[in-house]
Amino acid sequence: MKREELAAEIGSGRYESDVIVIGGGATGLGVAVDAASRGYRVLLLEQDDFSKGTSSRSTKLVHGGVRYLAQGDVKLVIEALRERGRMRRNAPHLVRDMRFIIGNYKWWERSFYTIGLTCYDLLAGKLGLGRSLPLSSSRITREIPGLKRDGLMGGVVYHDGQFDDSRMAISLAQTAFDYGGVCLNYVRVDGLEKDGSGRVCGVRAVDLLNGRDFTVRSRVVVNATGVFIDDVMGMDSRQANKKVRPSQGVHLVVDRKFLGGDSALMIPKTRDGRVLFGVPWHDKVVLGTTDTPLNQASLEPCALEEEVDFILDQAGQYLAMQPKRSDVLSVFAGLRPLAAPTKGEGQKTKEISRSHKIYQSDSGLLTITGGKWTTYREMAEEVVDRAIGIGGLERRACVTADMKLHGYAVQDPESGWDYVYGSDREQLRLLEQADATNKELLHPDYTFRVSHVLWAVREEMAQTVEDVLARRVRALFLDARAAIEMAPRVAAILASELGKSNEWVNEQVTTFNKLAKCYLVK
Repeated sequence: MKREELAAEIGSGRYESDVIVIGGGATGLGVAVDAASRGYRVLLLEQDDFSKGTSSRSTKLVHGGVRYLAQGDVKLVIEALRERGRMRRNAPHLVRDMRFIIGNYKWWERSFYTIGLTCYDLLAGKLGLGRSLPLSSSRITREIPGLKRDGLMGGVVYHDGQFDDSRMAISLAQTAFDYGGVCLNYVRVDGLEKDGSGRVCGVRAVDLLNGRDFTVRSRVVVNATGVFIDDVMGMDSRQANKKVRPSQGVHLVVDRKFLGGDSALMIPKTRDGRVLFGVPWHDKVVLGTTDTPLNQASLEPCALEEEVDFILDQAGQYLAMQPKRSDVLSVFAGLRPLAAPTKGEGQKTKEISRSHKIYQSDSGLLTITGGKWTTYREMAEEVVDRAIGIGGLERRACVTADMKLHGYAVQDPESGWDYVYGSDREQLRLLEQADATNKELLHPDYTFRVSHVLWAVREEMAQTVEDVLARRVRALFLDARAAIEMAPRVAAILASELGKSNEWVNEQVTTFNKLAKCYLVK
């Protein structure tokens, strides 16, 4: 994936595609993989970096949604559980089974949750990850030593998936490329092209790295821009009704000592009626999430003070050591692109269905919103099936249900960072064998190395310090202060690879440090 070469080809004016996808998050990348693997010419354009928005800011879960089962949305749960199993099967280097513990502090809870979670298992069918079982209080505390023991009467264990979201996004971009698709970051779509009959037939865009404008024709254009879908739909025609309703979710990252084991904690009902998770992730623990409705969308949302306090307070009611603001290593916020409710649906964000919705305008613009990471593949399949009819494309069957994603490798996550690269790990080893300095650590407390930065810029289209430290390696999300300390070294490596000046290095470090402050809790 050599960005400069691909951008020159796309901007030449000679490139035409069958499908253009606007948006490089989970949904857009899924569409690109689906269409490319069916043999269509695919171009994906992302205004920032792949998974810059919502898709790098999840709770890191691949799950059916226990809460949706409690709300009676059985169809969504069945769909998500089926796709959970496929994600685990198709990308075992990134998705793994995790045991989730619900501690019970009332006499009736163990039976209640055991019955409900057994139904959850049954809905997964052959793609289930493991059985839900009641556990004694002593077994619970062995699995999660950090759980508060006062009043603990036992608990229930169930299984769901855990993954690295932005690494999955990169794997999808690489998979699309493996099948002949082109995915470009830092290209902003400024307008839609239409033919004489008013049908959308392409896009007008600008490469934000060199300022060049270009137009690309396509038989179908897919709007998969998450919380920004209304902006793209506005390029097509004036919309009376907004199609997306943003909801902010905030997560805190703390040291793994707060759980103390390898199992995750699920708190079934917080003060606002949501569930709260404590999930082990890259030797840290992710606590979240909140649900705050917002009126404005942003590429870089910031956590509200009350959201941070809410998570700390609710987690502290179940953990023996109550985490404090000084314990937070990083805080990140993401905006869920909830499909705006129609008449008769609940208006509170926690009541809005997480099912996706697909809209087709009179001009043929295809828009998708809603959904979640777990169901990205099925959403993409539906979109491409619709696109075939709109563009008059040769009908070809979807092949992604059993398709191994780039990097596929059957392995158990181990200490260090390299397992997320799957089968590409050998290439990283070759980089380090070629030059011993490539083995050097970026920070003494973490296993991120120079080789990871080189790989990010050479093979994964990383263009900035943020691309590397936020999404190629996850330093910013794991420990914002450590990421700030890594930034100068990363900037220098990028400058050497990209042919940039010392002034560029200084600008990158300054820009990253300013961004990283939003990930710090004061």
